[in-house]
Amino acid sequence: MARRDASVWTKVQAVLAPLQFVAFLISFGLVIRYLATGDGYEVANVSVLVKIALLWAITITGMIWEKEIYGKWFLAPEFYWEDVGNAVAMLVHNLYFIARWLQWSDQAVMSLMLFAYITYLVNCWQFIRRGLQARRQRMADQTLRGEAS
Repeated sequence: MARRDASVWTKVQAVLAPLQFVAFLISFGLVIRYLATGDGYEVANVSVLVKIALLWAITITGMIWEKEIYGKWFLAPEFYWEDVGNAVAMLVHNLYFIARWLQWSDQAVMSLMLFAYITYLVNCWQFIRRGLQARRQRMADQTLRGEAS
């Protein structure tokens, strides 16, 4: 716990996670708007690229964090399912580039991104749950230290 709390990468993740979530909310709204009305493809597309870039940033810094804290770049036992969820989200988000290369219609690409965003939400929930568990553990540890004094 102390090593995790002292890591600069914990702070980086604490900044990137909410930033990525805000980018997700904006992009999700823009993708839905495009799918519902056919308007705003360009801005929706840019928002998708920003979201994918942030996902890469949080994944890379998360891997550095995991190596520093648990000694493994990816799939450390302590974060196994979160890493699996992240790998699925990364795969589906990056299918965007393949879909563009294969010249899918704009509608099909944005529908793919809607699916990608669902995978992101599942993975996001995994990390929120993990953070809540860590918080409860920290509070329990503080309580025990207080009682031991």
